Order: sequence, then structure tokens, then C-alpha cells
Amino acid sequence: MRAYPYRRLSGVVSLRVTSVGLRGPGDNREPLDTKAYSVVEQVVALGRAERDDWESARIKLSATVPARATEPNGCWSEVSVVAVLTEKATNTRVTVQLEPETASGRDWVGSLELWRADHLDRATLAVHVVATVDGVPGRVIATAEKEWVVDLRAQAPLRQRELDVIEIGFREGPEWLRPFREVPWIVDTSGELPTVHVNTDFEGITELVGGDSSETEGLVRELLIAQMCTDVWTAVFHTAIGDLEVEDDGMPLFPHDWRGEVLREMLPDVVPGRPVEEALREVHRRRTGAFGWIDLQPRIQFAATRRAEVPKALATAVRGLDRLHQRNDV
Repeated sequence: MRAYPYRRLSGVVSLRVTSVGLRGPGDNREPLDTKAYSVVEQVVALGRAERDDWESARIKLSATVPARATEPNGCWSEVSVVAVLTEKATNTRVTVQLEPETASGRDWVGSLELWRADHLDRATLAVHVVATVDGVPGRVIATAEKEWVVDLRAQAPLRQRELDVIEIGFREGPEWLRPFREVPWIVDTSGELPTVHVNTDFEGITELVGGDSSETEGLVRELLIAQMCTDVWTAVFHTAIGDLEVEDDGMPLFPHDWRGEVLREMLPDVVPGRPVEEALREVHRRRTGAFGWIDLQPRIQFAATRRAEVPKALATAVRGLDRLHQRNDV
């Protein structure tokens, strides 16, 4: 829990995206389909745009803050509500001040312009309540608990990104896949998102993973997919931790893309009981040092297995097979 040396505003601050409009050449504007943003996931998927020539996106916002924020006898003055769009990959930061929509001071509205040329991947959109406190201006007295995500590439407004799965024959496929023709899949982490290449030359794998099947085959499929996901989580963790940017004092930095998301997700299980920044330093020290890296491998496997939900898939398979045996014995 973070401590502040001044009085903060209690209560819930919320942020909503109410519409998104795209602007193309010649100030040609058109609204983005409402299916491109989700109030549940709190994600805007600009990759769903039906036009490729858009230059900027105008995101209309609505924020609700506790009524106490603007009470005349409050502990603060000069209250304002500010929306901030940040993308670490490009070090871009856009700030817009919202305007009060009602006399109560609870509802604030405004719009933010996102320029396509200034962004690369995913940006986060947060809202802060700012005020003068004890004579000091510009202090943040409240912040929405959850940020929105503005994804320039996604086709669907999902907070958790979907893996790219490609079915291809390894035997006659790209040169780099041919040495792996005896395995059912390979995880490629070299691109903008991890990709699973499923080997269609491996007998029965395509039908088992993607097709309709019997109850028994369905149980096997769930186990197979869980194992595939375990391989993915393991591969992406090693990729993320293996190519960190390090400051002059030796401090490792979280990557800005999916690698950073993977590390923040898995580090609490790899180095439990520590803040993620400290856990990152510990894992980096062990990986680059003379000892300790091998000792972390069971923790990495544990973290990958948990996220792939292997225990759940295995328990479901065991119960399912037991039901089948009982049915056959009748």
C-alpha cells in the first residue's frame, strides 16, 4: 500500500470510453464499430477498423468521481480530472483535461486524440483527480483502479492477448521448421506476439486439437492444449528474461511489449513474496551470475503450469475417464 504525505480522496473513480471515431485524409471521419471497444474488458481494439488509411482516433471519455471531490469545504481546491494515455514502447504520453458535465461535480467528459504515427502497439489510458492540497498544486488525490487498454493491432477488445496459432507441415514447410518435423508443435517467440506452429504432418494432431471428437478424445485434447500452453508460457518467460535492457547501474528494466506483461504475470510465482521489481532483479542476477539459475527452473515450470491450468485439465481428465469406466462396467 502506497502512503501519501497529504489527504487523499476516498471513494471510487471510474473511466469509460463512450465512442471512438477515426479520421482519415482530408479530415474524413467515421465512427468505429461499438464492438471494437468493451466496457467489460476496458479495451479499445483499433485493429478492428474497417479502413486502413486512418491517421488518428478520437476517443470520447466519461469519468465519474466521488461528490466529495468538489465540496466547497473540502481539503482541496482547484480540482480537475485528467485523462492520460501512455505507451511505454514509444515513450509517448498524451494528457487531456476533462470538463464537468453536471453541477454536482461527479461526472466529467472530454475527448482524447490518438495519432497513429506516434504509437506502435498498446497504450494504457488512466484517469486522475488532481487538486491543490495544503497550498501545493498538481497533487493527485484519486485515480481509477483499472486502466483502459488501447490496442492498435488487436481485432477484438480483449485484455489478455490471444496466441497466434498457425497450422503448417514441418516436413515441407519453411527451412527453419524442417529440423523439428518429429514434434507436434514449436513455439516461436521472435515476433511481435508469440506464435505456436502446429505440425500438420504429425499424425492426428490437427483433428485432435481442433476438430469435433468423442468424449475420450475431448479429454485428451484438453490435456494436449494444457501442455501446449505450458510450453508457451515457459518459452515466453525465457525469451523475456533473456533479453532485458539494463541501466548503467545494472538495474534491469521491464520490457515494454508482451515480454513485460509475461514477466509481471509470472514473477510472483517464480520469486514469491517480493515486489515484481525486486523479483526481476533477483531472476536477472541469477541468470547472469555464477549460480542460482538452475534452482529457479522448478519455479518457472510451476508458474507456467499454473497459467496453463494443467492441474485443472488433468483433474478433469481423471474424473472423465473414471466416469467412462463406470459407464462401461454397467
